[in-house]
Amino acid sequence: MEKKVMIRLCAKIVAETDLYEMDKEVQNLIDWVCLSEQIKENNNTIRNLTGEYKKIEPDCREGVQAQLERMKELCKERNDLYEKQNDLKGQKQKIEKSLER
Repeated sequence: MEKKVMIRLCAKIVAETDLYEMDKEVQNLIDWVCLSEQIKENNNTIRNLTGEYKKIEPDCREGVQAQLERMKELCKERNDLYEKQNDLKGQKQKIEKSLER
């Protein structure tokens, strides 16, 4: 509930005021909230993909080609998300440094 309220507040500030464009700190705070939420969502997706991978793995050892292909897709999707996570974390750290000033 709390995160939905924060996201709604950020959206309302962006949509209904000029604060986002006019105040760098407001912009950084809103960006930080949004990036944090995206990181959490990506972590949940990574956990789900890893869980699915672990469920499929035993059957793949028995030579099921379709499941092996799905495992490859899961690994690629997970790796892409890891890369995205690193980019998001880098952006978040930049914002945090800016907020410390």
